[in-house]
Amino acid sequence: MNLDNLFVMGQYLAPQHLLSRTAGLLAECRISALKNPMIERFISHYGVDMSEAENPDPRSYVHFNHFFTRALRPDARTVDSDEKAFVSPVDGCISQLGKIRQGQIFQAKGQSFSAVELLGGDIELAQEFMGGDFATIYLSPKDYHRIHMPITGTLREMIFVPGKLFSVNPVTTEKVPRLFARNERVVAIFDTEIGPVAMVLVGAMIVASIETVWAGLVAPVKRRIMHTHYQREKTEIKLEKGEEMGRFKLGSTVVLLLPEAKVDFDQSLQAGSSLRMGQRTGLLSK
Repeated sequence: MNLDNLFVMGQYLAPQHLLSRTAGLLAECRISALKNPMIERFISHYGVDMSEAENPDPRSYVHFNHFFTRALRPDARTVDSDEKAFVSPVDGCISQLGKIRQGQIFQAKGQSFSAVELLGGDIELAQEFMGGDFATIYLSPKDYHRIHMPITGTLREMIFVPGKLFSVNPVTTEKVPRLFARNERVVAIFDTEIGPVAMVLVGAMIVASIETVWAGLVAPVKRRIMHTHYQREKTEIKLEKGEEMGRFKLGSTVVLLLPEAKVDFDQSLQAGSSLRMGQRTGLLSK
């Protein structure tokens, strides 16, 4: 058995949520003798570019998560200002990009998962994306970990979906079936000028938490699917293109779902392409 298979098998056997909670506690530690070496070793190991950070001093962060979700300098990223531009919500790497075919989203090497399952089992909601497009973007440890709007939208609904916490790195993505529809996730549905856009924030091994700007930390006590319907409650949350909508603590993956024939993705983009937040990824085709 090779090392990749052993790595994946270990994740099946590991107490995923316990490990993640423990990592979360360490990441919130404020003791300088612990948090400073942890941050500095992380920067050195992954080659994090602190010159882009609004605060470039590693020792000034109150804990590891404060560093990990650091803000960038205002001039570090430019959001494409073309009204027809659909932009990347994050810094990251495209895992997969393509069409939602017969309700299936391609994962890797012949593996797919269903849009229905990804969206928490909501068949009616998934129907809005049938024949549409998807983009799966992986955030590596060195990346900027705030998530921004790819298009201006008004929040319709948020769905918390409990699940596993497998790693979402390329090795695990290739070897764990239906990975993104099995891991814990937060689904945000926005109504936009092109119709509904789903932003699915996927949790992962040792990811301490997922936060949104409207709800803060998303961690329901009851481990069951939970829907929050903002428009039914007459609570309007409108976010502009490029505006922050959430963040990962310790990194993960964003899956975007778009309605049919509404965005023409740049033909140069493919699996493995690097992205920067605000970069044009396509043009609205309405």
